Amino acid sequence: MMGAELGHMSGYGFAGVIMWVLFLIVMVAVLYTAVRVAGIGGGGAPGETALEILKKRYARGDIDKEEFERLKKDLG
Repeated sequence: MMGAELGHMSGYGFAGVIMWVLFLIVMVAVLYTAVRVAGIGGGGAPGETALEILKKRYARGDIDKEEFERLKKDLG
């Protein structure tokens, strides 16, 4: 009677929990690696100043001159 109350996961027990934990660890590692490789979030190299990042954005054409000057003033 007790087995029927636990449902279909009762047969997996502790091994099922371990598999789910390993699966979640692998997924977090994959997402972390993808974010690092894609360069999402950080914006620049370690130790790079905000002004250097701003200059790179302007050089790439991500922002125009007016926005560059406004952001530079905000940083200064």
